[in-house]
Amino acid sequence: MKTSLLPLRLAAVGALMLIAAACRSAPPTDTNAASLWQKIEAQNADTGCDRDSQCHTIAVGAKSCGGPERYIAWSDRAQDGAKLKQLVAQHAAARVEEDKRGHVLSNCMMAVDAGAVCRAGHCVQNAN
Repeated sequence: MKTSLLPLRLAAVGALMLIAAACRSAPPTDTNAASLWQKIEAQNADTGCDRDSQCHTIAVGAKSCGGPERYIAWSDRAQDGAKLKQLVAQHAAARVEEDKRGHVLSNCMMAVDAGAVCRAGHCVQNAN
């Protein structure tokens, strides 16, 4: 007796399509999140520093499965960080809402916080 492989093939193709959809991460499209990102960049434009102790990192964005999208370096020489932290929290909430509305899935890989250091007078993420 010969069995048809068509149902098995269709199931495999369907599974591959679901996996492919889950792996893609949509770029920020929400105007609110995009405008908040611009405010974050403006607030963090001055990353000037004299020493490593003035440099910090902050988690930004939000992945649909939890955790931040990435980390950015900032300097406490130019700001106390309160406004930046407020903007980052608003941006993360906007990204979560975007993902819910768009049924977006992320790669769920954990973003690593490498810390920040002062290099050539600017806070940058540590390369290590």
